[in-house]
Amino acid sequence: MDVDATNGRAGASWTPAMVAEALGVSPVTLRTWDARYGVGPTLRGDGRHRRYSDADVRRLQHMRRLIDRGVRAREAAAAAFADSDAPAAEVPVARRAVEIERAAESLGFATMAALLNETLDAIGPAATWNDVLVPVLHKLGGRWLRGEACFEAEWALTTEISRSLERYCARFADPAPGRVVLLSCCPHERHTLPMEVLRAALAEIGVLARFLGQMVPAETTVGMAAKLDPALVVLWSMAPSTVDDLLRQRIERLGFAVVVAGAGWEYLSGQDVRWANDLDRAVDLVTEHLKG
Repeated sequence: MDVDATNGRAGASWTPAMVAEALGVSPVTLRTWDARYGVGPTLRGDGRHRRYSDADVRRLQHMRRLIDRGVRAREAAAAAFADSDAPAAEVPVARRAVEIERAAESLGFATMAALLNETLDAIGPAATWNDVLVPVLHKLGGRWLRGEACFEAEWALTTEISRSLERYCARFADPAPGRVVLLSCCPHERHTLPMEVLRAALAEIGVLARFLGQMVPAETTVGMAAKLDPALVVLWSMAPSTVDDLLRQRIERLGFAVVVAGAGWEYLSGQDVRWANDLDRAVDLVTEHLKG
């Protein structure tokens, strides 16, 4: 089941099945709400099938929360859809986290994709990562360490996060020609999401960044730096076991400025090295360097 952009809008369109799963109701309930209260999908696809917009879904989420609090469905619909042109009530980040975690648990790939698209569109990559996704991933990781069977949910979620960030970055045209920021993981680093989020956060503010991907050999990173002539290289390592300080030194010897990112580099924090251990700090260091 694909998630697409409809009606020229940079956002997701939702099938009834996706909306039903996200709300925790049956498709029959959605059809009933549409028939009784006129709260159905507003986007038209191929002429036969209608789709729900992000705004439709936010209002339905608000309606569902009112019903959960004991409000009658008719009154809840009236409150949520009273002014269809007004912005929908903001969804608290804690609620977004619950909805995304629930979709991951049920391996609802299409629902995860739509929820991630909508969240990135609503609050941006930095808040999506810091306030929504990191808590969910930490919770899943803690459960895995306690022996619970949740690896599939974690894998599914990380896969969909990566795809959603790629879609998000594709919305932004490359800025005016200039030197890029090169984002690279140390060769043995498998956890790439922080660099993917950083790329999205930089794209949002008009900074051209190139991310090399997972487990790129040191020679390739050095060669890419030599050919791309980046304004800055950000080198990521999540843990000391994956740090490659020789690679950092080789890049610096080529004359390129380096920011080291991730907890793996903490041992360098007292030295004359620019180190970022969170997304906001990484964005600040990149922008400060480019302004300088």
